[in-house]
Amino acid sequence: MAIFKDKQYFRVNLDKEADEGLWLRCKSCGELVFKRRVRENNNICPNCGEYFFLTAKERVESLIDEGSFEDVSEPIVADDPLGFQDEKPYPQRLGEAQEKTGLPSAIILASAKISQMPVVIGVMEFQFIGGSMGSVMGEQICHGMEEAIKRHCAFILVSSSGGARMQEGAFALLQMVKTTAVRGRLAKEGLPFISVMTYPTTGGVQASIASLGDIIIAEKGAMIGFAGRRVIKETIAEELPKNFQTDAFAIEHGIIDRVVKREDLRGELTSVLRFFQEESE
Repeated sequence: MAIFKDKQYFRVNLDKEADEGLWLRCKSCGELVFKRRVRENNNICPNCGEYFFLTAKERVESLIDEGSFEDVSEPIVADDPLGFQDEKPYPQRLGEAQEKTGLPSAIILASAKISQMPVVIGVMEFQFIGGSMGSVMGEQICHGMEEAIKRHCAFILVSSSGGARMQEGAFALLQMVKTTAVRGRLAKEGLPFISVMTYPTTGGVQASIASLGDIIIAEKGAMIGFAGRRVIKETIAEELPKNFQTDAFAIEHGIIDRVVKREDLRGELTSVLRFFQEESE
């Protein structure tokens, strides 16, 4: 039973598409803001400081050195091993996600530089079926760590995911084990793994690879957890803290190491990479 297929594959391009409008309205303060100004401000509202959603392409662009992007992803897209259909067939859902995001799968994988230091970086795209981890994402994450070993550099994973992809059933759940196993190889080589959790990092991604970083950073405002708040509340029959599954709750309970504002994230990664670089010298 095939899990991958190589047709319909296309390389990731970071070039921005033409804006459909020059202005957008902030859902927090209600003000109209100039779209270019928002982008120049790390997709943060210049009036109230509220975060706008970042696509994977925008996230990559905000973190790496200009001109250093090299797509190193495998030429694969998901197959339909279960013949799955809910409101629509799985292949149709995949095609719509590819058209919407301009990506072949829910993750961008690149060799790049951050402040002139080489890295391999994977960034999840939440708009691609909720950033869910199916067989392709699992394979790409493993390939990224293997590329980091080959290039002898750090691996960075930026998570934004609702968890395992239900349309692939056990094939998706197996990615938790597979990525964890390859992460062990990265550790044996003494190469750093930096995990960055954004909004949201949940389900099987949070329960496996995203929680295995040598350093785990949460972007301010991140949602971090496994199951939904309502499900947990009904399961344990107890009231949950108001800040449950927030960045503040995660750092208070030792789930993460740092909470960093979006505008400071590139600088934080630079500091962490330099620390590991000095330790290895």
